[in-house]
This record gives sequence, C-alpha cells and structure tokens, in this order.
Amino acid sequence: MAVSPASAFKVVPADQLVVRAPVSAFLGRYRGQTRVHTEFDLRVFLHWCTDHRLDPLAAARVDIERYVRWLQDVRRYQPSPVSRRLSVVVGSKHSPADHVRRPTVPSESSTLGLGHLQFEALITTARLSVNPTDFAPVALLGLLGLWIFEACGSNTADLGEEHGHRVRRVRGKGGRVVLVPLPPAVARAIDRGRR
Repeated sequence: MAVSPASAFKVVPADQLVVRAPVSAFLGRYRGQTRVHTEFDLRVFLHWCTDHRLDPLAAARVDIERYVRWLQDVRRYQPSPVSRRLSVVVGSKHSPADHVRRPTVPSESSTLGLGHLQFEALITTARLSVNPTDFAPVALLGLLGLWIFEACGSNTADLGEEHGHRVRRVRGKGGRVVLVPLPPAVARAIDRGRR
C-alpha cells in the first residue's frame, strides 16, 4: 500500500512550534559538546514542564522552585548538577529563575572517585571480559583520566606516533585538541579492542 506524501509528514501541534523557536534560538549560541550538554539539560526541564502540564514559556518563579526541589528530592541530584541544570533555565531573557536560590556548590568536589581496590576490580573485570572492546574504554577513562565524552568521541584515526611515543589525539572542551601519550597498558588495551 502506497503512503501518500501528506501522511509521511508528522503534524506538529501549534503549542510545540511556539516552544521550538525559542529553544532553537537558545541552543544556537552553543557549539560542540557544550551544545549537547545544554540541550540535554534543557530537555530535562521541558519534560518536567510537560509532566506538570506547565507551559515552559509561562513558568513563574514558584514553578522553578518546584523544579529545583524535584531535581533535589526526586531525582536526588547533588548541588552541582542541580545548579548546572538551573543555569539553562536562568539563561533565558526575563528568566523566572533570576531570583531562585541555587544550592551551594562546594568549591572542592566531594566525589573522591574509585578507591585503589575498586579501580583494580573494575579494570580486572574489563580485562577478563569476553568482549575484547570492554577493556579499552576503562583503560582510557581510568588510566588517562579522560572525560567520558573524550573517551567515547575517538576513533582509530586519532591514534598515532609522535617522537617515538604512541599518542592519541583528544578533543576536549571547546574543540581544543591535545596529544596524549599512551602508557603501554592503554596502548595494548586499544590494540586488543581493534582486533
């Protein structure tokens, strides 16, 4: 049965179109990973608005206070992610979040990461995995200290040699590119995953 051209396009309700234009304009000022993270944080807010039958463009301060409480009490976010998610709402002109009290974010991170034995257990489990590609990302994250988007955003073209050392080209925040020397254990992990 043939599909008519008119039925191939999804009709978008007018109220969604009203929200899409400001969302597109807001996201247009960001690039790369910053845009990806900002879009994700904005989606969380828009889904919350939909779940609470709230027009995001008509949100008042009390609504934003409820959103912050939801992030803290229901989603159990720590102060730093709550503050980051709130910054997306604050970023709009005449924002209803202008005077909303943000959670205090400590200057020192309370996240200590994995302990020595925990990391040893993680890397051993990845090394013994039946999937040969499991070990490489754990090695990249744990032994090189890469951010998750840096580790996942690479491919074999990013590998090379510089001054006799195996290196990996890493694209960081803002599109900055650096060459990171690969310790032998990480190089072996990558080679094992490529086979």
